[in-house]
Amino acid sequence: MPGKAQHFQGPQVSCCAKYLLFASNVLFWLLGAAFLAIGLWAWAEKLNVTRASVHYIMVWPRTPKFSVFLGLIFFLELTAGVLAFIFKDWIKDQLNFFINNNVKAYRDDIDLQNLIDFAQEYWSCCGAHGPNDWNLNIYFNCTDSNPSRERCGVPFSCCVKDPAEDVLNTQCGYDVRLKLELEQQTFIHTKGCAGQFEKWLQDNLIVVAGTFVGVALLQIFGICLAQNLVSDINAVKANW
Repeated sequence: MPGKAQHFQGPQVSCCAKYLLFASNVLFWLLGAAFLAIGLWAWAEKLNVTRASVHYIMVWPRTPKFSVFLGLIFFLELTAGVLAFIFKDWIKDQLNFFINNNVKAYRDDIDLQNLIDFAQEYWSCCGAHGPNDWNLNIYFNCTDSNPSRERCGVPFSCCVKDPAEDVLNTQCGYDVRLKLELEQQTFIHTKGCAGQFEKWLQDNLIVVAGTFVGVALLQIFGICLAQNLVSDINAVKANW
């Protein structure tokens, strides 16, 4: 009718898809920014940096490229999971190698030292295969030429904690490997961290698998939203 505005009826961009895609990107961006901030803070603290100049490059890829990148990441994660299952024995050997190398460098890096202590306390373990792995460290090995007070000992994180103790005894692992193995079990954890970590994965298989499946579903959801948004945009352009 004359005098009334004519409303165009045709293909429209889905607001739901658009805002869900935007919200998911904001969420992942915030998580990434948080991890970046923590990493920069840790780096600055370690190097005693008081001022740091950080340049952020903001890149806004087009939606089709976004879905391609998400698909590529998903494919790489899927490939990594399949390879991890096929070569699980090789990965286990690499884990043992990694732990033993870190045992050697225990006193060389405070961050590494804290990481090893956390792992040994959390998984109630000591060394890669057992307490004797600490012979690899120059401060803890049992050679007669070792002048260290920590000789034939283990770090405090290997010790079995006494619930009655309020103050942490950092010398609880001194000379403990001079005792018989059965006697050691009273004072320290004698299981290796590689085996304990593997056991933890088996005990928490549902949680671990659920986490990976959840992340994968979020990525697939993002790909679908991106493709849906592209289709809507192309449909609107076609009617111009």
